[in-house]
Amino acid sequence: MAGSVCQSSSVIMADSTLANTSAHSLTFVYYVSGHGFGHATRVVEVTRHLIDAGHTVHIATAAPHSIWLAEIDSPRLHFRRCLLDSGAIQSDALTVNRMESLRTYEALFERQEETVQGEVGFLQSVCADLVVVDIAPMACTAARLAGVRCVVCTNFTWDFIYAEYVETQGQRFRVLCEEIANDYAQADLLLRLPGCTPMPAFRRVEDVPLVVRMARTPRETIRARHGIPADAKVCIYNFGGQPTGWQLREDFLPPGWVCLVCTALKMPLLPPNFIKPPADAYTPDLIDAADVMLGKVGYGTVSEAVAHDKPFVFIRRDYFNEQPFLLKLLSSHGLAHELRRDEFYAGRWAEKLEIALGRGAPSSSPRPSPTPRR
Repeated sequence: MAGSVCQSSSVIMADSTLANTSAHSLTFVYYVSGHGFGHATRVVEVTRHLIDAGHTVHIATAAPHSIWLAEIDSPRLHFRRCLLDSGAIQSDALTVNRMESLRTYEALFERQEETVQGEVGFLQSVCADLVVVDIAPMACTAARLAGVRCVVCTNFTWDFIYAEYVETQGQRFRVLCEEIANDYAQADLLLRLPGCTPMPAFRRVEDVPLVVRMARTPRETIRARHGIPADAKVCIYNFGGQPTGWQLREDFLPPGWVCLVCTALKMPLLPPNFIKPPADAYTPDLIDAADVMLGKVGYGTVSEAVAHDKPFVFIRRDYFNEQPFLLKLLSSHGLAHELRRDEFYAGRWAEKLEIALGRGAPSSSPRPSPTPRR
């Protein structure tokens, strides 16, 4: 994965159509979906490289700005709070509410003309050189109307996600998929990330490697910080939003194992073999310190598992249309191990964790991370 983020950033800069881009300070406006953290965390990596190259970046999103501010301290980083897509609305940690997802975007679509015109004015006011989108469709149309070139960087688009919902929730929503595809068609280039769904709306496509956060602190340091012995077997649990009353239990883990509970949610008193790091802990460092990942499938978790070469024990999500493509990526690296939902909630984790660990090197002699630490 070495150089993957730099390559993506270079392609974005090259598409600005300005000569000698390395000698010019450019203004990028990056529209980021507020759905989940996978979009924001990968955009942080591109943003950092653009700013390090001397450019100005405006982040337009409904996602918490703290995601960027925790990683980047620069006067060239600016924020615009806006909502140009609504993503997939979840009824619980593993299930998408298809009807609510369609209705929420339908409400946004009814204000599309007003919303787009507002963004056209903003792009012109900051003299944007390039618009980058992950993956708010209206931003592509705003860029076209503002006369600014537009690059989309993603592994899926909302027209593909919503198309399956339409089949069961009502044909009245089909127009949403058509309009979303029309918006994406206004973009000049798609930078297609691994684990991608079909994305036929784009005229020009370039495949790029994973854009992913990497560990920065030696795993021995992270383990020592949390009181974990160097030879202990460690699972990282990255999975919030569980049912009320459900609790983690000591016997969920194989004997001698430790689990790092990585969630921003408040947790009840944890068993002695479960450790909750501080809320601001850098997740890739925790992943690198672990031997096995446990959680649900998303671009962020899958890309970090692949980049750090960690077996991933996953629980399937309902109506999450990106999932098969991410699992194909995970399986191609020999990292996918499924834990059924009933097994997960019943705490029958031990066998799958042991099987996943047996696939790779033991924690006492981990495989080196494929991307150099910064």
